Amino acid sequence: MNPDHALIIADDNSRDRNFIIEALAPRQLIPAENGAEALSLCADLEQPWVITDIQMPRVNGIELARRVWETKPSARFLFWSQYDDEMYVRALAKSVPAETVYGYIMKNNSAKIIEKAVNAVFDECQCWIDPQVRPVQVRAHKHTSSISDLEFEVLMDLALGLTDNAIAERHYLSRRGVQNRLQSLYIKLGANTESHTLSDSELINVRMRAVALSLQRGLINAFELQKEEEKLAAWIKARTINQG
Repeated sequence: MNPDHALIIADDNSRDRNFIIEALAPRQLIPAENGAEALSLCADLEQPWVITDIQMPRVNGIELARRVWETKPSARFLFWSQYDDEMYVRALAKSVPAETVYGYIMKNNSAKIIEKAVNAVFDECQCWIDPQVRPVQVRAHKHTSSISDLEFEVLMDLALGLTDNAIAERHYLSRRGVQNRLQSLYIKLGANTESHTLSDSELINVRMRAVALSLQRGLINAFELQKEEEKLAAWIKARTINQG
């Protein structure tokens, strides 16, 4: 154990932040009320050690880590979250530098398990992945079910209610290109297997079914969709100005 190396605790929920501070006493701990504050604190440290929530306003935990790792790849992060959503597992897999030590633990664990994860990542220099998260990691990386970045892009547009034509315009694609991505997405989600017969196709809207299955898998959630709504609003505004 290295009690002299400070741990930054980033969480916008004061109750959760205080819980982990109490659980890890007497370590040297530096609280941060959001990701932006934690990012500022990391700038002053050669090798930041950070325990961070994932869902936070302005700068979420994965974005915080990505931005720190850009200049300090030896920084260590333990992601402490109540969500094992596949969208976060995907985003994290794309952000972690090679040979970087990190951890992912669910908030429903006891203080004792949290301490074990902290010891593994920060004292023993070992990755620590919560058993609840491992099946999501496997599914996210399995060839037959893993969603590519391009497929994820059209999935978000589906969830926002965009038509094929709007998706094509937004991402500079042909209509056929959009439909090809959608078909690949439907196959990986299993949305197309439920509409093989005429009677089934009259009962099931495959677009809406894909969104429903994505919600069940944790590929999309309300928190991240709200941020995508803001991006969509900005695109529509710019489109209106350009057409005016």
